[in-house]
Amino acid sequence: MGTTAEDAFRRLYAQHFGAIRNYALRRVRRADDATDLVAETFLVAWRRWAEVPAGDDALLWLYGVARLVLANHQRGERRRHQLGSRLELELRDHLTTPDPTVELVEVQAVEAALAALPPADREVLELAVWEQLAPREIAVALELSPEVVRARLSRARVRMRNRLESSRGAENSGHDPGSGGHQGSVRMLSVPKEENA
Repeated sequence: MGTTAEDAFRRLYAQHFGAIRNYALRRVRRADDATDLVAETFLVAWRRWAEVPAGDDALLWLYGVARLVLANHQRGERRRHQLGSRLELELRDHLTTPDPTVELVEVQAVEAALAALPPADREVLELAVWEQLAPREIAVALELSPEVVRARLSRARVRMRNRLESSRGAENSGHDPGSGGHQGSVRMLSVPKEENA
């Protein structure tokens, strides 16, 4: 790459670093992993500079790359988790107490509902809610038709709502709602609606 391309890459990096960092932070547990994901995404962009589209589509292209980098990361995480599980069985007596904040009912309910979605539905919902992408933008990032994205989003919203209502019902079963006290609640995040395109 010549100087002009290097300058263009720097502008791309400066313009989209925050969005890709947020994409990564929402999908991995550790900040170091998010940093690695962002670095790998922009390394791919540097190496494949000729393929990076111009204008607003550049960010959508970067989301597509980040998605593939994340998939590689998750495969590695699964392998590490399996190894960790085996070690945990061997070292059970020496384990530390888990972080009590992980036990928050609302967080658990949302995580469980999200994890229960098929991966394709979960992915479009995460892009819509976390990245605030419209269906046509998700379609570009995932190389799908907007109609397929809209169908997956609709299905994912219904499944999330049903799972959250089901978990709320189980949470409140056996309790008299009129007896006072704190009632658990789970809020749904709004998904941006696409204007007629």
